[in-house]
Amino acid sequence: MTDSAVVYYRNKTAGLLKKTRNGYEFSYNPNYIKDKNSKPISLSMPLSEKKYFSVRLFPFFDNLLPEGRLLELTISRLKIDKNDKFDLLLHVGNDTVGAVRIEPSKEVEK
Repeated sequence: MTDSAVVYYRNKTAGLLKKTRNGYEFSYNPNYIKDKNSKPISLSMPLSEKKYFSVRLFPFFDNLLPEGRLLELTISRLKIDKNDKFDLLLHVGNDTVGAVRIEPSKEVEK
């Protein structure tokens, strides 16, 4: 499984979420920032050219994950470690509530 994911906002490529050795990194796509109609994906991550870093999965993305019985069914069906929230996000991120969608990145990591 890849360690990066493309983040879409209303079908526009908003940015890239990466899992790193030290945690997580999110950066907005430069073209998305330049578009005057673009909105931030979260109030906690305003549009910016700077990268956002977090030791844990950003709360915004964590809140997109299923909870309770739905979480148990999902991890059981997909055979995912319930503690690997990034992997879980890659599997369920294409069908979230709201305007944000997450898909595994097809870019080759070096």
